Amino acid sequence: MKLLIPGGAGYIGSHMVRYAQEHGHEVVVLDDFSAGHEWAVKDCESLRVNLLDQDKLSQLLKGRHFDGVIHFAAKSLVGESVKKPDLYYRNNVVGTLNLVNEMLNNDVNNLVFSSTAAIFGNPVTDKIAEDHPKNPINPYGQSKRMVEQILADCDRAYGLRSICLRYFNAAGASDDATLGEDWRFSQNLIPHVMKAVLGHSPALQVFGNDFPTPDGTGIRDYIHVEDLARAHVAALDYLSAGNESITCNVGTGHGTSVLEIIAATERISGKKVPHEIVARRPGDPSQCYADAGLITEKFDWSPQRNLDDIISSAYAWHSSHPQGHDS
Repeated sequence: MKLLIPGGAGYIGSHMVRYAQEHGHEVVVLDDFSAGHEWAVKDCESLRVNLLDQDKLSQLLKGRHFDGVIHFAAKSLVGESVKKPDLYYRNNVVGTLNLVNEMLNNDVNNLVFSSTAAIFGNPVTDKIAEDHPKNPINPYGQSKRMVEQILADCDRAYGLRSICLRYFNAAGASDDATLGEDWRFSQNLIPHVMKAVLGHSPALQVFGNDFPTPDGTGIRDYIHVEDLARAHVAALDYLSAGNESITCNVGTGHGTSVLEIIAATERISGKKVPHEIVARRPGDPSQCYADAGLITEKFDWSPQRNLDDIISSAYAWHSSHPQGHDS
């Protein structure tokens, strides 16, 4: 297949590009490289453009056909979205509308959209299925929810078929430690654990040890970034077979606690993770993890990587890239 990958130079996008190439697909990356890194995208055409630049986007894509689009281009920091909601609605919603417009103009009808479990808001059940109530509590989650609705409406109106993949917690790095998550720009737990164990930050703060969980710390669902890449190709294969639009959770189907993450890191690295217990953060649920039954049923997909794979790959990446992509 010939694939267009907006946001293909970012953390998840760059893994997607490499996976697609390794499995015989032709890739064109579309990115403004404001958050992504040009060096992370190799052996493919790159179109430098921001999705908000409708004129340039139209010029670059005019007359070009793709078998599918895998759309990662978005702002994704929850805290920043609260401080700058207009930035998030403009970038994530308007940018996607511009992309959809160009897809329709060029008769490109298959889209896989990078969504998020943040659309669920504060969970009302520990195990979260696709029909869990959607009550985003920040503009980031709200913007993704809005795009999901836009895509459903465009399917009904124009036959633009889409699959929305709601990620839980993407983690880990490439097997060769050349692609990974830049801890300078991440709010995720595992990069901060790595930063602490490698001595590049003070003690890790563990937010609460009095949750009603086996060890008292919060439990989340961590999915290896390479498994995520596989899920996107499986989604496109599903659409290419003529199936209808669908929305799926992407997770492992089980949770891992903060202390379990720390213990695994200490075992794999042979080093202690300096950490301290601090008060809970308001609104943090005790545990949440994906009900991944639907994606397994529809796409014949299931995770192949476990927690040790996530931790060992992240440790190798951060050890060799202490300044993130600038290393």
